[in-house]
Amino acid sequence: MNINTDKIGCLFDLDGVLVDTAVYHYKAWKALANRLGFDFTEAQNEHLKGVNRMRSLEMILDWGKVSKTEAEMLELASGKNAEYVEMISKMTAEEVLPGTPQLLEQLKAAGIKIALGSASKNSGMILERTNLAHYFDAIIDGNHVNASKPDPEVFLKGAEALGLEPANCIVFEDAQAGVQAALNGGMKVIGIGQQNNLQGANMVIKDLSEISVSQIIDLVNDKA
Repeated sequence: MNINTDKIGCLFDLDGVLVDTAVYHYKAWKALANRLGFDFTEAQNEHLKGVNRMRSLEMILDWGKVSKTEAEMLELASGKNAEYVEMISKMTAEEVLPGTPQLLEQLKAAGIKIALGSASKNSGMILERTNLAHYFDAIIDGNHVNASKPDPEVFLKGAEALGLEPANCIVFEDAQAGVQAALNGGMKVIGIGQQNNLQGANMVIKDLSEISVSQIIDLVNDKA
């Protein structure tokens, strides 16, 4: 049975899918690690994709074999975020990843609902700075959820906000934790990046320029 487009939803992660803010997270976390007396590598940064701020800090401190009290950790996380916000406050539409505005425009034209499902607590600012905010019917981010991916909370809340069944939603993700979160929520997943980093995704593409609305509809209707 074919599903009408107004019963289909696309849920997008933010970092690495719509815009590239990973470089700013990396710079801010690296500066924090360096101040604490150890280094933080790009390979380690890959493990933080889709992970919330406090859990990211815990992982970094473990790698650096540094112990901090809960109060000290809150202060460190706040300092990192302030540095990150300073950097993203200068973002422009130039930093939107290839194919993003075009696909969002086509989804809107087809009547497909669009939501954000991101761990970022700064998603509102990023979407405004990059001129993407007006495409979204719902924004579910780190300010609205308690559980980190691979828990499906952020995507289930996104589907609920759109008034849609999880099975009729397609998630776009660039992180393994995000792919798993979508699968755990009973949704289809299109991975952005390399196949080996996105196990379980129904389809993997380089960026949003490589997917069409008809392919998305086929995937929901189990024809892909």
